[in-house]
This record gives sequence, structure tokens and C-alpha cells, in this order.
Amino acid sequence: MAQASEFTRSYNSFSGVDIKATFGTKVIATIQGISYSVSREKAPIYTMGSADMRAVGRGKRGIGGSLVFVQFDQEPIMAELANPGDETKQLYFLSDIDDLRPEYNAGTISTLNTGVSAVGSGSSNAPGVPVNLQESDITTAGSDQVKALPWYPDQIPPFDIVLAAANEYGALAIMKILGVELMNNGSGISIDDMVSEHSYTYMAHGLIPWTSQGMHPDMRTARR
Repeated sequence: MAQASEFTRSYNSFSGVDIKATFGTKVIATIQGISYSVSREKAPIYTMGSADMRAVGRGKRGIGGSLVFVQFDQEPIMAELANPGDETKQLYFLSDIDDLRPEYNAGTISTLNTGVSAVGSGSSNAPGVPVNLQESDITTAGSDQVKALPWYPDQIPPFDIVLAAANEYGALAIMKILGVELMNNGSGISIDDMVSEHSYTYMAHGLIPWTSQGMHPDMRTARR
């Protein structure tokens, strides 16, 4: 194979089509964009006798950003990370037994109901109207908690996001957003929209910036 130009040895760039996003262990194909920011509280410290700053007080750090998905025929993240039909996609959490919607009980899930079931330990004559409005009795700490699938995105347990980049020249790079906690989500439709989007905001525990992974093995041999 002919040797590539020397100019391609120094700098490598990636566009959105070169990057795939992995949430936990699942590649998410419907994501359109992702943003992140790192901010930290810092404040100047002054003392009498000088108008100039003497030192800087360093406080808390926050990591957060947004996720944007194409809205197809199902909720983007819930379909991937809280899917009752695929054990490999399920991320469970512990729900208060009095808040649990019956169709999300981990022991009885077959498929999600189209309606909203009654909340509480009793049954109901009308969807969404609980018969028993009292709190369940507890015998031990945690006896009122039950394993369940999330029915809101903010109930999904923390997960990692890995962005893997590979361009046509064989350059590789990754970045990681660690311990992602979903906060807000929303969508909307309009007669003027050709594409519907679903967006989320999140906060995270940590971030590993873009790091080069070198060249793809097949392209290393091509450059010799």
C-alpha cells in the first residue's frame, strides 16, 4: 500500500460521523449531540491595606451538560437502559413499594402497559386511582423497597458515557464522562418540524478528556 502524506502524521481531527457513544455497555445510535462543561467555585480573598487580591479560595466543582436524541417511535434512553424486553439493557433501581407502578415490578414484567396503572398496594377500578392511600407497614429497614425498572429517566442509576472516535485515516481517540446522573428531559413536536428531538440534562461525577489512542493497526502498517 502506498505511504500516506507526512502531513497526516501530526494532527488528527474528528467530526460527529466519526464518533460513537456508548452508554454503559450499549452503543446508542439515536444520539444527535452531547455537550459537557466543568465549572468550579473560586473567589478572591482580600485583606485590609490592599485593593489587590491576596489569594484565591477554591470551592466545589460541578460537571454537567446536555444530551440530544432524535425522537423516533420510543423514548430514546428509556428504550435502551430500561427496556423490559432485554435483560442486557436493564438498569434497575429500588422503588418505594407504595410508589411502584405494577407494570414496572421486576418480578412480573412482560411488557409495558399502554395505560397508567394504579399506585399503591391495592387494585383499582380506574387507572391512576389507588384504592389504598396508606403507607405500607415495614418490619425491617428496607422492607418497603422493591427492585423495579425506571419509569422516569431521572430514576435510572448512574452510568458512564464513552465517546469513541475513529476517522478514515485510522486515528483513534476516546473520552469518558463518569457517573452520569440524568436530571431533566423534554421534547416537543410542531407542524414545522421535519425532525423531532428529545433532550436531557445531566450532572456527572467525573470526566476524562479526549485522549489519543494512536493509530488503527491496519493503518500503522500502511504508513511504514
